[in-house]
Amino acid sequence: MTTDHADEPRPEPLHEWRRRGFTIAEARQWIEDGFPIHTAERWRGSGVYTAAEARAWRTAGATPFTVDLWLRAGMTPRDAVQWRELGYSPEEAADRHLAGERPHPRGWLGRLLHRGERPGGAFADEERSHSMRELLRTGIPAGRARPYVEAGWTGADAVEWAKRGIEAGQARVFEALGLSAREAERVLSSGQDAISLMTEFWRAGVPIEEVAAWRAAGFTGEEAARMRAEGVGVEQAEVLRALTEGDEPGREA
Repeated sequence: MTTDHADEPRPEPLHEWRRRGFTIAEARQWIEDGFPIHTAERWRGSGVYTAAEARAWRTAGATPFTVDLWLRAGMTPRDAVQWRELGYSPEEAADRHLAGERPHPRGWLGRLLHRGERPGGAFADEERSHSMRELLRTGIPAGRARPYVEAGWTGADAVEWAKRGIEAGQARVFEALGLSAREAERVLSSGQDAISLMTEFWRAGVPIEEVAAWRAAGFTGEEAARMRAEGVGVEQAEVLRALTEGDEPGREA
């Protein structure tokens, strides 16, 4: 008899299974794999009807409460294990599987953003679940919301960035530089991305804490560096930045 989940009670006698609607053959399979009746019923209620399937899904890291996500995506336990071993959350793996992707390693930016995450942790992370619900309630599509949640944003912090369609990795860099979602959107509209913005000002010798003020006020890195050399303080850039705050009716930063 399998005993890999020692914290669960031992399976009940055969007659109890028969009384709950299991055939003798079904009951024996569940009993041999160490499942008590209530757990077997939960698996069957989630769409996993045999003990062998439940054992495979349990090995893949699923529970009766979480397996539905993978089943709706048409995934097998083998698919789930492959995606999990590559560092993808269950939600992201399901999305990618539905899109026709096969398991593959993340790019360097994905590995950076997901560094230190525990595979499968999203299922047990109530904070992330809450953040996802917050984003979905605002009308943000799941495919756009999920990268923010997986990158560690809270729902409230991510809303304005996600509404404007800013990629989560770019948003993280813009935020670290001190720009608002509105200001970041303007930067992207000009044809510049977060990394090039950061390197431009760093190469010009502008302190990181001043980047947002100078860029939001409309200055390039070279212009900001020249003005600083001429004695113009960042305070004047902050004044110009503040003047731009009210020029986009109906939008909040």
